[in-house]
This record gives sequence, structure tokens and C-alpha cells, in this order.
Amino acid sequence: MSAATPFWNCHRHAARRPGLMTRTRLKSAIRGWFEARDFWEVETGILQVSPGNETHLHAMRCEWTAFGEEQLSGYLHTSPEFAMKKLITAGETRIFQFAPVFRAREASPLHAGEFSMLEWYRTDEDYTALMDDCVAMLRLAAEVGVRREFRFRDRMCDAFAEPERLSVVEAIRRHVGIDLDAVLEDRAGLASEAIRIGLRIAPDDTWTDIFSRILSERIEPHLGMGRATILDRYPISEAALARPCPDDPRFAERFELYVCGIELGNAFGELTDAGEQRARFVADMAEKERLYGEQYPLDEDFLSALPYMPPASGIALGFDRLAMLAAGTERVEDVIFTPWPFDRDRP
Repeated sequence: MSAATPFWNCHRHAARRPGLMTRTRLKSAIRGWFEARDFWEVETGILQVSPGNETHLHAMRCEWTAFGEEQLSGYLHTSPEFAMKKLITAGETRIFQFAPVFRAREASPLHAGEFSMLEWYRTDEDYTALMDDCVAMLRLAAEVGVRREFRFRDRMCDAFAEPERLSVVEAIRRHVGIDLDAVLEDRAGLASEAIRIGLRIAPDDTWTDIFSRILSERIEPHLGMGRATILDRYPISEAALARPCPDDPRFAERFELYVCGIELGNAFGELTDAGEQRARFVADMAEKERLYGEQYPLDEDFLSALPYMPPASGIALGFDRLAMLAAGTERVEDVIFTPWPFDRDRP
């Protein structure tokens, strides 16, 4: 049945219902897993002063009339991250949340304008503890979906195999033969290497633009094949809210989780240096202005809280994508109860 058929069509709903049931069971299983480990489920506000300050994240703006006819504006959050970190600062130590989040300019079989983020934080624990959590999430999803392996298109991943942990430097060397160490922050050098492997580079592409193209076009399709991949230690310029690695500050305590070439999660050892965080936000918003002609305000309340935040690690995981893999479908909208209505005409 065509995806253009309304979700409320009884025949389409009947076809989608097994996936929706898998989603519900998976959410229940994850809640139980966290509660058994003394995590507290929280609910933070969706409407925020700042939706996030990363260059390529696009938010949805809201305007409303308050008492006295005062006109106010804000944003639907792209992640509950800032609010959850404020709760960590307030004294919480282990928290998780299933949050509806909103992002503009995102529509594909793996994207929706409104989707569900599973986000959790651990205080006083290294970010590698989140890697173990990811293993548990994958196994829960497989058990709920009654499957040994995940499949997406022609790709397969053993849900119970120990994930491969691979640094960004190692991944780029392995798959395209580029020594990232040698061209770190060297725009001309990285551009030359990108051209060598057949990528087109524009004169105004920055180092980050080129790095992102190499990663998305030549590296990500190879990740999470046969077993999950934990892609670790990103260049510090590509980790807006992560702290530097103690052994090499050119790289950050950031990893992403991949299954069947699909990025599922993004984790940080959290940066708590407010001055450094402000500088990164300002730089990212300047780049956003250059590329897209807009920028978002900074959350000054968040920046004020950062110096008081204890050491922590946190991760955001795309719950719809995890449910999709558990259910064995190939579109996130197949496991979303009421698909985003503004994307009906997308392929």
C-alpha cells in the first residue's frame, strides 16, 4: 500500500499496527531497563529560548501572545539536552527521557520533522559507560522484535555481536586511505585528498564541509555491517558540546552508534567549561549565518549553569530508528503512530 495513503486508512493502519506494537513494547522494555538501574525518567519543556546552537541543525520558531498582548517568541527544541543538563546541575545523577523533538529541513525514510529522542545522562561516569548502554539497547530491541539480526535494505547487523569500536582517524584511513592526522585543520590538504578519492569540492567549502562529505558519503555506508560500530574520537571541531580527550585535545570524547549504515546515537563526555562552550556556540552561529542567513540565540541560563554541572556523560538516540530496526521496517514513519503531516508528499 502506498505511503501516500492516509495513516488513518483502516487497511494501512492494520499493516502498520505490528510495527507500532513493537514500538510500544520496546519503550516499555527500555523504561524497565533504566528503572532497574536507578535512572529517573524526566519530562522537560519543548518550547525553549534556544533550540540548540549547532551549525546544521534547523529549528522551528514559534510566536504567541502572552497576557497583556505582549508578543513573545521561542523555538521548539531540537533536543532536550540543555534542559536535562540543567537538571544534572540541580543535583540529579541518572536521568532519561523519551522526548518529542522538532527539526526543519529533515524529511526522508530515516527522518521526520517531529520525532522521538531517547536521551540519558550519567554523572561521574566516563562516556565509555554509554557504549555499554548502547549494547544493551540494541539487544533489548532485538529481543522485543524477536530477531537475531537487524536488516536495512541489503545490509545486515548481528544484534548480539560485540560492537566494533573504531576511531574516526582509523575509519577514514581504512575506508578511503586518508591520514586525517596529517591534514587535521589543513583545509587545502584535506581538499586535495577528497578530490583524490573522487569527491567534488567547492571553493568555499570549509574544512568541516569537506570532512562531513567524506564521512557521510564514503565512511558511514560501511559502518555497522555485520556488527554495530561505535565511531569514536571525533576532531574537536566536530564535537560542539564534548570535552577534549585527555590524551590528545585535538580530538573529543564523542562517539556515534551505527547499525546497517544508519546513525542511531550521538554521545559526549560533556563539556562543562562555560567559556569554551560559549566560544564554540558563537563560532557555530557565525557559520550558520554565513551558510543559511540566520542564527539562534544562546541559552544564557544554560551557560550560567555549566560551571556548576558535575562531570557527566550523555547520549541522544533516535528512538524511532531503533524501533524501525526492531520491527524490521525501512521507514521511520512505519513506527510513528501519527506520521508528520507536512511530509506526505516526500518520497
